[in-house]
Amino acid sequence: MEIVVCVKQVPTTTRVQLDPRTRTIIREGVELMLNPFDAYALEEALRLREAHGGTVSVLTMGIPSAAVMLREALAMGADQAILLTDRRFAGADTLATATTLATAIRKLGTVDLILCGRQAIDGDTAQVGPELAEKLGIPHTTAISKIEQVSAESLICQKMVDEGYARLRVQLPALLTVVKEINTPRFPTLAGFRRAQKSDILIWKVEDLDVDPGRIGLEGSPTQVISTFVPEQHKTSIVVEGTLSEIASQILASLQQQAGREQHG
Repeated sequence: MEIVVCVKQVPTTTRVQLDPRTRTIIREGVELMLNPFDAYALEEALRLREAHGGTVSVLTMGIPSAAVMLREALAMGADQAILLTDRRFAGADTLATATTLATAIRKLGTVDLILCGRQAIDGDTAQVGPELAEKLGIPHTTAISKIEQVSAESLICQKMVDEGYARLRVQLPALLTVVKEINTPRFPTLAGFRRAQKSDILIWKVEDLDVDPGRIGLEGSPTQVISTFVPEQHKTSIVVEGTLSEIASQILASLQQQAGREQHG
């Protein structure tokens, strides 16, 4: 079974800064980590390989330092790592990102299953996985909490829905996004780290992919981030004392005063 896991390097903090010219996130000099949801996708891929054979490739688009994250994935047990890094990829929104990833997956050749984390914690859009599947023209489903059975033609999985779970059969090749309930990611081993340090990471630039430069990066992005900020929180409190009737009267009076201020403010 040939599996590709799409991973992303994300900031460890929500207090990110934007480049004032390009309005893209400044990642240089910021502490970065593997997107937590992607760790569950990688773990599930490794378990499927252990049960059914095949290979696990990890794929990311990012700055050169993302190679550190890919070596961590190799240390966990991935067979191959591909880094898409080029300044022309920078500033990509979800659509441009999906376009770039799709061309890389086509270059890899035959792929039976693509696994992604449910969403990236720096954007929380949960769009790249489904958009990638649409670009590749393959079935997809999201929020998978369990993969029950796998055959050469299809798999049966559980999808989280508002009312509980839905049990689905999905034809292969397909793309799934997974939630944290699906497994517990393993820790890299010392032997895994040694193997990862000796492994080569494939580096692909724009010239290595069959992609229209006008459909990637900032130029190929129909949406752009204007600003990011951490919402300010304001708390006020009052202390009320007395009998139940007096307390109720004080609370009612306070609510009426607040409503009056909001109405005239």
